[in-house]
Amino acid sequence: FLSLVAEFCCGFFVILILGNFWFLAVLYLLWLYLDWETPCAGGRRSQWVRSWTVWKYFREYFPIHLIKTSELNPNHNYLLGFHPHGVLVAGAFGNFCTGPTFKNLFPGLTPYLHIMPLWFGCPFFREYIMSAGMVSASKESVSYVLKNEGGGHASVIVIGGAEESLNAHPGSLTLNILKRKGFIKMALKHGAHLVPVFSFGENELFKQVANPKGSWLRNVQEKLQKIMGFALPLFHARGVFQYSFGLIPYRQPIHTVVGSPIPVKQNLNPTTEEIDQLHALYLQKLKKLFEDHKSNYGIPEHKSLIFE
Repeated sequence: FLSLVAEFCCGFFVILILGNFWFLAVLYLLWLYLDWETPCAGGRRSQWVRSWTVWKYFREYFPIHLIKTSELNPNHNYLLGFHPHGVLVAGAFGNFCTGPTFKNLFPGLTPYLHIMPLWFGCPFFREYIMSAGMVSASKESVSYVLKNEGGGHASVIVIGGAEESLNAHPGSLTLNILKRKGFIKMALKHGAHLVPVFSFGENELFKQVANPKGSWLRNVQEKLQKIMGFALPLFHARGVFQYSFGLIPYRQPIHTVVGSPIPVKQNLNPTTEEIDQLHALYLQKLKKLFEDHKSNYGIPEHKSLIFE
């Protein structure tokens, strides 16, 4: 979805350059140069954009729900680890970038959804995603959000990243997390409390072409992901007027469950052992969050999360 919108914005920019409005393109390039660091400095959100009526229909289509399990004190900053990535990351976008749901459940907290920095190099598209509350996933950007001395900031990071989208098959419970410890180090450096978030139904929105590890398709996808920075899952779902084939996601409910915070004491120079210990505790809390709620959302009792 992001790719399609980004392509449209880039195409519009090319039209400006090739048409009679090249001077507008030049002015925008100047603006881009002067504004380049904004995605790493808290972005530029617009409550008007976040409140568009279209987002209400977007959330109701699936529908998307946000479930609160514990209070989050707005005097602290938080790092929310979102799982799984899925194909669309609909739960993260719907709950943290649109409407008043998060604010109503967690008053005093402002969520920032961190996404790949490359998206902010796309003309015009960058303005749109920043207005929705998205910021860069770079270290500088996460630090900017979490260093707020007054608290009240919540960094939302999709821990599995683009690589995890290749596992986004219906019924899949595989998370790419064992080697991902950068978010743990960030939480320690800033004393940001860690909060595991699991989005039930995220992997059910599309069917993906079979790509088991070791297959030629998976090998190609992984190589392209390393080169381009984002993955290319081959997926399909339903059409506008029929349910057999298309790119519109299936109407499957998404329940994004926000877990209890893990208190983190600030440590500017954490050791590898300290990072590993907190990472292990995070995995334990994430697994417990899943186990405590899986029966409510149609997950069979014998199924559990797989960490790799």
